[in-house]
Amino acid sequence: MRHVFGFVPALGALLLFVGCQASTLAVSQATLGTPRRSADLLAVIDLPGPVTVETVASAQWQVDLSGLLDLSDPRAQAAGLANRDEPIEVYFHAIRHPKFGLFLIDTGVETAERDHPDAARVQGLVRTFMHGDTLKASTPLGAWLAKQPEKVAGVLLTHMHIDHIWGVPDLPPTPLYVGPNESSQRSFEHLFVQGVTDALLRGQKEVLEWRFQEDADERFAGVIDVFGDGSVWALWTPGHTAGSVSYVARTPDGPVLFTGDTCHTAFGWQTGVPPGSFTADRALNQKSLDALRQIANEHPHMQVRLGHQRLQR
Repeated sequence: MRHVFGFVPALGALLLFVGCQASTLAVSQATLGTPRRSADLLAVIDLPGPVTVETVASAQWQVDLSGLLDLSDPRAQAAGLANRDEPIEVYFHAIRHPKFGLFLIDTGVETAERDHPDAARVQGLVRTFMHGDTLKASTPLGAWLAKQPEKVAGVLLTHMHIDHIWGVPDLPPTPLYVGPNESSQRSFEHLFVQGVTDALLRGQKEVLEWRFQEDADERFAGVIDVFGDGSVWALWTPGHTAGSVSYVARTPDGPVLFTGDTCHTAFGWQTGVPPGSFTADRALNQKSLDALRQIANEHPHMQVRLGHQRLQR
């Protein structure tokens, strides 16, 4: 029996080393979307499109700047940046397609955060670590949905960090689309947040993983034409997480880029400094950020919606 008891702490140590996946929710392959290459996107990107977009600041929040920006980057040091509480916002974006209906990019925060915070699903040590006491919910997803004439047909998640799935409890069972390995990749931090992630996703059937193929033009890790008509594009931009995805929507007023947390802040976008400690792979995130900034520079009429701050135009 002695060696059996000795096995238990060894197994625990192994689990801590290996980590666990982001969520226990089932994962299936998405049937929506057609794999393409960057050249296909670039061929239509400046043409007026049929999609309208609305960005909603669901909550105001403050978090460590060192998580949002790599403060060791020479560009950050040259600007004299040091760690501090940084004001940010938690967004969701509404995309309306004349044929396919209303889709969301990310989800803001749930209504309980504003109306019944003691009943909200982000609680305990996770809430404390996330500086949850600084969160001020202004337009929860459920409150916004109650004023909409149509139901949500699907949610295009940029990734599965809590602040991007925070509003899911306000949704009925809805298709949730994620990038490759976003749910299944193992991480040490998931040992602490998986329970909260699963609580936020409770009632959902599964997550649907985009079927990216290698981008033959090597601009992005992969490119998908979401509706098959060139109106909305999913770009695989790994780094912040394994399955981080950015999106481009073609509107009557020109293209709109949604970076997700490949770039959190206005300073990060303007200077090219990647995110900091909130990011799994900073070098890979830098590559993805560079690719997004390049496409925006090549198409100066493109509007850019960042992960947690607004750009002044």
